[in-house]
Amino acid sequence: MKPDVVIVRLGELTLKGRNRYRFENKIKDQIALMLKPFPKTKLHEEYGRVYIVLNDEPYDRIAEGLDRIFGLFSYSPAVAVAPDLEEIREKGLALIRSLTPYPATFKVSAKRADKSFPHNSQELGYLVGGYILSHEDGKLKVDVHKPDAELRVDIRQNEAYLFTQSITGTGGYPLGSNGKAVLMLSGGIDSPVAGWLSMRKGLEIEAVHFHSYPYTSEKARQKVEDLTRQLAMFADRIVLHLVPFTEIQTGLKQEAKEQLMITLMRRSMFRITEKLAGIRGAGAIVTGESLGQVASQTLSSLSVIGHGITVPMLRPLIAMDKMEITAISKKIGTYPISILPYEDCCTLFVPKSPSTNPNLSFVERSERGMGWLAEKEAEAVAGTERLVIERDAGDEFDEYF
Repeated sequence: MKPDVVIVRLGELTLKGRNRYRFENKIKDQIALMLKPFPKTKLHEEYGRVYIVLNDEPYDRIAEGLDRIFGLFSYSPAVAVAPDLEEIREKGLALIRSLTPYPATFKVSAKRADKSFPHNSQELGYLVGGYILSHEDGKLKVDVHKPDAELRVDIRQNEAYLFTQSITGTGGYPLGSNGKAVLMLSGGIDSPVAGWLSMRKGLEIEAVHFHSYPYTSEKARQKVEDLTRQLAMFADRIVLHLVPFTEIQTGLKQEAKEQLMITLMRRSMFRITEKLAGIRGAGAIVTGESLGQVASQTLSSLSVIGHGITVPMLRPLIAMDKMEITAISKKIGTYPISILPYEDCCTLFVPKSPSTNPNLSFVERSERGMGWLAEKEAEAVAGTERLVIERDAGDEFDEYF
């Protein structure tokens, strides 16, 4: 049966006490933005819920949009009727009959938010369920524990809503409700997942990618732009910072001990990213690091690489294994892009035997011996290209700091 309304239930944000209204307003703004291509829809709200009146707009496309909004606990396509027992019964019967496949068992669950309705929740369940049973004459049985279908009746002041589905939402917090961070985005599987998980917890993100032209190709750059665009499906738009890293990498290649190449390269990337975070008003750095996954992600390496960085470093994947990370990447649509065979700058400069237990004092002494490094890092910040990646791929523009 074609739904009239989508009932949207808000998630973790309802636990935020006095801040609840700020969180609710953010998620309602996200819903309103998602609904812009559907001008006939109308919104109204009650505590912890938002009602989208479809007015013949396509439910399937709106459901796709809801699946990309953080902070949603669940949503249900529903039909709306007057709060009248006979109308509720007739519409409930029609809704059950419309189900495919047709259920063998069912139950009715009722909720009476409007206490002026003449029947309480238990009575209403019996009255509607009995009506359906009498009209289906042996086709249906009642099962209150594990029914094939559950008809839910929600009585409100001016309308009653009937539905059989409750679709799990993305959860988390509304985008931007917990501040801004910069994501160190490579072309691999892990970092886009880290970005998505950060957004799910309410962080607005901007992405930072390091490239080494001509060692990395235009296809590698396009891959990163496509990953950013896929993440923008959950955020409307994301700023992508493209950092020129060739001179720093080639300099390190010439002067650094080979086994410390990754350590020194990552430390330089973190310093540059920290400066970009300050310029962009971001309060944290997000990485796709997972403990023990590669040489630079041992506990010792993580400690040395991150030493000296003063902003918080968030590692959403730190305790996940590759199978868990890959499953999320497939869910959010980044996996097919991430596995394209276009190498990033880190891959191209990986030594044969990178250190898994670097010595901080030796690393810092090596950096002090490279008088050019700080200057080249400042030049990389100044030469960073900025792209604004829009969800619909039509409104990009680039700027330079």
